Amino acid sequence: MDTQKLALLATIEQFLYYEARLMDDQEYDEWLSLWTDDAIYFVPCNEEDIDPKRHVTIIYDTRDKLEDRIFQLKSNVHWAQEPRSKLYRVVSNVELENVVDGEYQVRSNFLLTEVRRSEQMVLGGRALHKLRPNGDSFKIAYKKVLLVNIDAIMRSVRFLV
Repeated sequence: MDTQKLALLATIEQFLYYEARLMDDQEYDEWLSLWTDDAIYFVPCNEEDIDPKRHVTIIYDTRDKLEDRIFQLKSNVHWAQEPRSKLYRVVSNVELENVVDGEYQVRSNFLLTEVRRSEQMVLGGRALHKLRPNGDSFKIAYKKVLLVNIDAIMRSVRFLV
């Protein structure tokens, strides 16, 4: 791999680590600022390749819905997040798969630990990002989260995956 591609991959990795930290620290406004105006945030259930407009999903948000989700998470009346979850995630195996129409298609793996009311849940999966260059950083145009236990029964996810 040439030096330019290694530098680009390092920049992408740092961006994904930063996104993870914002989610874990519940820095919602900062996290939302990472997204484009035409963004899609998608967490399918049961199968990886479903049509989110025809099938049930865990999350399928446009930018407007993301803003509503953030408003709810920031409000102190969100019963499913009282008390708030403690979140820690590890992001790894970051790969730049392709560049299409100026967007970087990136895949990574993650492990996310959530603790709330002395209960612990561990979620693992893969994240597929489409990142648009934005100055010396990126904006998220698309994020699809593929949970390993995509077909398992799980309790309500009231935090950012």
